Amino acid sequence: MFRGFVRELYSGPIAPQLRRFVAVGTFAAGVQMALLWTFVDWIDLHYLFGAVIAIEITIVLSYVLNNAWTFQADRKTGPIEYLVGLGKTNLVRGTAIPIQLAVLGLFVEWLYVPYLVANAIAIVVSGIYRYVLDARWTWG
Repeated sequence: MFRGFVRELYSGPIAPQLRRFVAVGTFAAGVQMALLWTFVDWIDLHYLFGAVIAIEITIVLSYVLNNAWTFQADRKTGPIEYLVGLGKTNLVRGTAIPIQLAVLGLFVEWLYVPYLVANAIAIVVSGIYRYVLDARWTWG
């Protein structure tokens, strides 16, 4: 499965789109990690609560970037269409929040992995789910 994903990044019919999605996701993941660190280490929020806030902020950021660049052929341009697309991606990515929080909590509480490392793992795990649904429903 992973080898197939990597192969698609370079040679598949959706390779340019998939590369852009990964680039946007990588940037958004960095922002999410910085926000999570700020919420937990500076503001002293519980890591799961901080993760929910950081995830929601990066959902909006990812939509803006993906709409403008990744899915530019299917870009949402009108105000209503743009807001409907934002609602769809929020629903898609909102359903990924339990996946991400479950992986994060499992790695932190049961495997004693530091919360930032666990969050990075959780982002990757939920990222595949998010791409499939966003590509097919939000911009499909």
